[in-house]
Amino acid sequence: MIESGTLRRKADALRALHRPGHPIVFVNVWDCASARILEAGGAPAIATTSAGIAFSRGYPDGQRIPRNLMLEEVTRIAASVSVPVTADLESGYGSSPEALESLATDALEAGAVGLNLEDHVGPREAPLVDVALQLEKLKALREASARRGVAVVINARTDAFLRGLGSPSEMFDETIRRGRAYRDEGADCVFVPGVTDAAVIGRLVREIDAPINVLAVAGSPPIADLARLGVARVSLGSGPARAALTLLQRIAGELTHDGTYSALEGILPHARVNELVANRASSETLDPE
Repeated sequence: MIESGTLRRKADALRALHRPGHPIVFVNVWDCASARILEAGGAPAIATTSAGIAFSRGYPDGQRIPRNLMLEEVTRIAASVSVPVTADLESGYGSSPEALESLATDALEAGAVGLNLEDHVGPREAPLVDVALQLEKLKALREASARRGVAVVINARTDAFLRGLGSPSEMFDETIRRGRAYRDEGADCVFVPGVTDAAVIGRLVREIDAPINVLAVAGSPPIADLARLGVARVSLGSGPARAALTLLQRIAGELTHDGTYSALEGILPHARVNELVANRASSETLDPE
């Protein structure tokens, strides 16, 4: 069991990185090697991608990977680095506050001191979790982590924009309503994926009046512009994992069609990757107990 004092210090450090106008930028990871590469590059904290982990384990995104497999990978990642880790745990792998209490405990046991909780559940007739239930789930997260003596950093995600639920004004109003409610229930940051327009991002920052996380994709405003808009957190989600898979596809395509290897030029040397993984911060095994 990881000591509560260690988890508390890491949670405090992670929370302090969420500064409006000075955003923490996460290149989301999906395994130990990707986490070690980022830590070695100076990342002050590590964020996982649920989709990337699911893909690597042979599951589609959308909370299809079993809860225990997701937590196993988070455990390995957290053990491989010394910096704080925040885990994307989708909708919490349960629809009740009780399930979230258990998840908070297990996430801390895995070594994660922050987590994403989204309000998208999928059904066309009711794509978002009822606000009242989502608030109960957030409360359960806070109270369960507090019993462990750790204020886990909650990144509360709302998906009206990402799912295209209504007109632009309807999506905006629903995002504001949910973002303010999540803020008032103790969320440390409100995550609004699916928005790339600078004017809309600026309005969200002002009207939710809480640290805001945006999902950066091709075409998103540069980090400097997002900082000027007051954004506190920028993440790339499954983008880096999909980029790695795209490179693999290109390598295979070039080899199959041309019989050449130019896509391998400039890659990390084997010895460097081996060194990064071998010199992980923890001397313990990466396999969870």
